[in-house]
Amino acid sequence: MSELALRPASPLRDARIMVARCVRLSTRTVDALIMSLALPVMIMLLFVYLFGGAIDTGGQYVTYVVPGVILLCVGFASGQTAVSVAQDMHGGMVDRFRTMDIGGPSLLTGHVVASVLRNGVATVMVFGVAFAIGFRPHAGVGEWLAAAGILLLFMLALSWLAATLGLLAGEPEAAAGYSFFISFLPYPSSAFVPVDSMPSWLQGIARHQPVTPVVESVRGLLLDSPVAPHLGPALLGCGAILLVSVTAAVLLFRNRAASH
Repeated sequence: MSELALRPASPLRDARIMVARCVRLSTRTVDALIMSLALPVMIMLLFVYLFGGAIDTGGQYVTYVVPGVILLCVGFASGQTAVSVAQDMHGGMVDRFRTMDIGGPSLLTGHVVASVLRNGVATVMVFGVAFAIGFRPHAGVGEWLAAAGILLLFMLALSWLAATLGLLAGEPEAAAGYSFFISFLPYPSSAFVPVDSMPSWLQGIARHQPVTPVVESVRGLLLDSPVAPHLGPALLGCGAILLVSVTAAVLLFRNRAASH
């Protein structure tokens, strides 16, 4: 019998076991893991060496683009969460967990924490390659910790959003399509080019979508540029996405589980 079946129900214990399960599943989907880790690095090299010379940011382009690539990395790694949740819902695993008295929050928390861990590994890889090709931040310990906190909040928000999309999708293939929306978010923002260089009709969208204040906050903390105008909107945007996504995910899981 499993550990779950031998002991009384405990949300914290269930969440811990679900986290371990989802981490193991992540290591077994080698192709998806390689894609989520390697693709952001490849995109950073592509932008720096092919497009960087044509983009005027007032300094070295690698210094400008790294925070944007980190957020793109978060989008790619979070997208796998939508597929994993959809696979559990579509493959009968939910019914099995229900017989073990596993609640929806524990199962979803496992997927989200595994997503954050994948994001953390990918972020470290991107920073490592960035330092190797000339990224030189001007941040102290406090600024690094603040930037890490903002990135962590952004990772949590997008991971829960991805879990919600996985619950909305009928099948894993549909979830993969939905997750493209998350991966696309950094492009119409200030992640790769200054907003002022965009067409006028796109500037309003880029300035008011949630990625721009996050990337500008991280960029400001690491590069010693103004942070105050962006920090509030960044925290508010991430908090709103997190609150709505967690609430929607729990309600959707409850409805989907009840219909099976």
